[in-house]
Amino acid sequence: MKVVILHDWLTGFRGGERVLEALCQMYPDAPIYTLLHKKGSTSPLIESKEIHTSFLDKIPGIYTHYRKFLPIMPLAVELMRIKQDADLVISSSHCVIKGVKKPKGSKHICYIHSPMRYIYDQFDNYFENKNLFIRASAYLARPFLKLWDKKSNSNVDLFLPNSNFVQKRVQQHYELGSNVVYPFVELEDFKDIKKQAITKEDFYLMVTAFAPNKRVDLAIDAFNELGLPLKIIGDGPEQTIQFFRSKAKENIEFLGNLERKDVIDHLSRAKGFIFPGVEDFGISPLEALACGTPVIALKVGGALETLNEEVAVFFQEQTKESLINAIKSMKLDNFDQHKLIQRANFFSKDKFILNLQSKIKQVVSAS
Repeated sequence: MKVVILHDWLTGFRGGERVLEALCQMYPDAPIYTLLHKKGSTSPLIESKEIHTSFLDKIPGIYTHYRKFLPIMPLAVELMRIKQDADLVISSSHCVIKGVKKPKGSKHICYIHSPMRYIYDQFDNYFENKNLFIRASAYLARPFLKLWDKKSNSNVDLFLPNSNFVQKRVQQHYELGSNVVYPFVELEDFKDIKKQAITKEDFYLMVTAFAPNKRVDLAIDAFNELGLPLKIIGDGPEQTIQFFRSKAKENIEFLGNLERKDVIDHLSRAKGFIFPGVEDFGISPLEALACGTPVIALKVGGALETLNEEVAVFFQEQTKESLINAIKSMKLDNFDQHKLIQRANFFSKDKFILNLQSKIKQVVSAS
């Protein structure tokens, strides 16, 4: 079967790129089509593939400012052409890449991480603190982006949301049915940690991108008041980083992007993992569980499908006070590390691949 893979952009290696890497393992000869590719920013496997980009990739400074080009991303997608013959197109999408026209006679399965959250339910979170020009541009572009996004769905034969939470949003925004396939934890990365005696230290941890929906600001407000040590691993726009640093007190430490082994080391030593955003699924809390670390999470969204009260302390409202109360109530002795690790093991890559292959077989055999 001739397969082509689509992915919105290649500028880092996070949960979406882990799914992309699994697709590359499943279809080693498949080329990748993406809006832009910052060379060396992803995994060696992805970097080794035949990668095709849009005209956006040629714009100077694009890798730092690509989010500002959202209004013309549909144009970039419309101009992209798949050069190879294909029986199957698989897109890993949270933005516009699902709109690349599939070759004649092929089927298109979209593994959707989320409908474009910045033009639907997360619009205010993304744009309320931007300058007047960006806010005005976003308001003007929003109706067109919604219209184009829904129109591009005619190019897709089957949507596979990464959670029931996203499935409901696909139904709400697109009025389409879909089938859920959960993503996975890369359990192989944690095999050495499981062989060691885990010693917890007196700090809490976040591993996150500095995007508005992650609510890093809420964690900073809570830990500023508590005075407890918080370490934050992750990165984002320089202006956002500077703002968070200026806001945080000395008990909060920004570690930037770390090597995978160092992230796992911090996850294993942390007293608790802080997860204050509304997430579509959320791989990082499961990675914390794989290290025997309980999670403090907002009781909404994808977290309700991955976490339960045996492995997490939930807070009900996305407020500083609610988060503080959850942090104060968490006691390590209340958690069984075996159950934490067992919960992470439920979301294995093998299970993801089997479920995805089953859906692909259904679509291809129906042609």
